[in-house]
Amino acid sequence: MLLRSCTIVFALSLALLPVRPATARTDAPATHTIVNVSLGAASTMPTSGRLLVFATLAKDARPGKDGKVTEIAMSPFSPKAVAIAAREISRIAPGDTVGIDADETAFPQGFSQLPPGDYLVQAILDVNHDYNYGGRSPGDLSSAVVPVKVAPGLAWPVLTLTDKVPARDNWTLPPNASQDARDAAPEARKHATAIDFVSPSLSAFWGRPIHMKAWVLTPPGYKPDGGERYPVVYETHGFGGSFEHYAGSVVNAWAAMSKGQMPRMVWVFLDESSPTGTHEFADSVNNGPWGEALTTELIPSLEKQYKMDGKASGRLLNGHSSGGWATLWLQTRYPKIFGGTWSTSPDPSDFHDFTGTDLYASNANLYYGADGKETPLIRDRGKVIATMKTFAQLERVLGEYGGQIASFEWVFSPRAADGRPAPMFDRDTGAVDPAVVIYWRDHYDIAWRLKNHWPELKPDLDGKIHLYVGTADTFYLDGAAHKLQAVLDGLHAKSSFHFLEGRTHGNLYVEGDDKIALLKKITWEMYEVARPGKGKAP
Repeated sequence: MLLRSCTIVFALSLALLPVRPATARTDAPATHTIVNVSLGAASTMPTSGRLLVFATLAKDARPGKDGKVTEIAMSPFSPKAVAIAAREISRIAPGDTVGIDADETAFPQGFSQLPPGDYLVQAILDVNHDYNYGGRSPGDLSSAVVPVKVAPGLAWPVLTLTDKVPARDNWTLPPNASQDARDAAPEARKHATAIDFVSPSLSAFWGRPIHMKAWVLTPPGYKPDGGERYPVVYETHGFGGSFEHYAGSVVNAWAAMSKGQMPRMVWVFLDESSPTGTHEFADSVNNGPWGEALTTELIPSLEKQYKMDGKASGRLLNGHSSGGWATLWLQTRYPKIFGGTWSTSPDPSDFHDFTGTDLYASNANLYYGADGKETPLIRDRGKVIATMKTFAQLERVLGEYGGQIASFEWVFSPRAADGRPAPMFDRDTGAVDPAVVIYWRDHYDIAWRLKNHWPELKPDLDGKIHLYVGTADTFYLDGAAHKLQAVLDGLHAKSSFHFLEGRTHGNLYVEGDDKIALLKKITWEMYEVARPGKGKAP
């Protein structure tokens, strides 16, 4: 679920698709707030993108280490704390100024409805249209954070785009990285190789070169010219992750293998990000044949280059959140290829519980339950932080594609007449389209697929599904996991489900001070599949 993109050319091609009119707006107030934004030193060339203006009460802003507020951004865990207005900009040249009607497309309300007070505001030009996926990214243009007093009759100052977000160092460790990880990083880098593979099938689908990216980490003792072969862990990230954000995972795996805390295996860290969100390694009429490309192109290519087992028992899957769904899907869609999946907190695998909504119910509505109350989406320690309605309406202000909810449609939906994925639900009312849901069911409901195809799947799939999720999952993903388990139990299938009491989406892997304790346990289970009786967890 929640937690950058394939190529800029790919991203820009999406911008040329027909655009549905933005409807995320409140009833128009009598007077609109117009915010003027100019292009300053951030760029010497004309540019384009989605212009976003953020405003938050000064008292609520979070200063940096130096005590200054240098960035205003939305957070899914406090979605209404920041007001956002948006406008598509087809061209802005240095020195030009454009006005954005901050009541036309805005969240959670138009700026003219902001309570009076002292605010901090900032403008961002999202040049790659990927803010909806991972926030500001390299190349985006930003203004300084400017104080504004909001009161009737007071004009807003011009916000000038003066800075460009710099390129990211792929080896930047997360702020909470342990000292052990930092100590291991230099050696881990020597054993990690960046893969940039041009997929024939995906390139044919899009009519241009499409790249599949990954990191390959070889274990201690690996010799390219040696005789020893290794099992392979194929891991993929959750929503918001990317090729550029794998340093922590690579270093943790290396450090644990070096200390004997995890068995020696080759790791392939797969990038499943795209301009449309996460493609989930699913074959899709909208995103293209990502599953086919992985299983018939990238994996065979890697097995020619590295000392990999090259058989199902030595191809193991692990992923969290959206990556959990992707690995669960790959195992059930290609059971002959993989020897098992250890999927953690996967996105909904049974659409009878799509983060709290039964999509198959009569008059199903994604925004409201049968009791008329808004459907919760995000919780923290029992408190509802955001509803599905709140999140969907925020997402469409941030952009037409790339957000979590729209990402599901790019993977699961049929293609509509305008060339875009058919919406599964009405963004204004929350009403579910049953015809689209039937397409989702027939193609991507994992529980439905297992229930209706078990006789042919069983010989290659039985015993290969392992799932972990917290009973307090932040996005209520334990609900669908329970339903998937019930389906497998009803089929008398062999599987292992683990519901970790009180664990959330973010701390599932943690035990004490060990942030990857669960991963260590999982890898020994994997090794037992690939090398029965040859390894034992310390």
